[in-house]
Amino acid sequence: MSISGFSFIFWRIAQIITLIPTLGMLAWFVDWFNTRQYLTPREYLVLFIVSVLAAAWAMATLFLYSRARHSAGFVAFVDFLFVGAFIGAVWCLRFVTELDCVNWGGSHSGTVNLGIVTFGGTVSGVDVNKRCAMLKAAFAFGIMNCIFFFLTAIFALLVHHNHRSDRVVVKRETHYSRHGHRSRSPRHSHHSHRSRSYV
Repeated sequence: MSISGFSFIFWRIAQIITLIPTLGMLAWFVDWFNTRQYLTPREYLVLFIVSVLAAAWAMATLFLYSRARHSAGFVAFVDFLFVGAFIGAVWCLRFVTELDCVNWGGSHSGTVNLGIVTFGGTVSGVDVNKRCAMLKAAFAFGIMNCIFFFLTAIFALLVHHNHRSDRVVVKRETHYSRHGHRSRSPRHSHHSHRSRSYV
């Protein structure tokens, strides 16, 4: 296997690793809206659908790499389509860049019991909005997959180029010898002898 083939497989695995948590987080949002009988916002739904299709495509082309190698040009074309799809999905979810998921300065009172000694007091901590953090993580994974699918498209083109150059094309030269053989078959003239009787 060539270096481009190894690179293609490596980045395919990276895509699957980042797409699975994206699917999980966005599926949680879709389920949250459905259970409350709300329509899932387009911003969530677009990235969710693109991630589902991209994960299925990445797994199929990874597990069937030996077959996908022969049609690497088509694989590269579909990967470029996914680059555009992820760019559109990330653009729809761009509002998360303005969200602040961390609330600093929150104070929590509590005690720590170590048996003989008990410590107590107020501890200043950090409040993290989990929904906001999940959206930002999905947004970040979407941007990463824009880059990952672009890389796999480039490596698929290299695999296609190497596969074509490795093929041995055997040209068969066929010589046709043209001889003007004319079979002359003797013409058989069938004469019907009619006996004429003169009266």
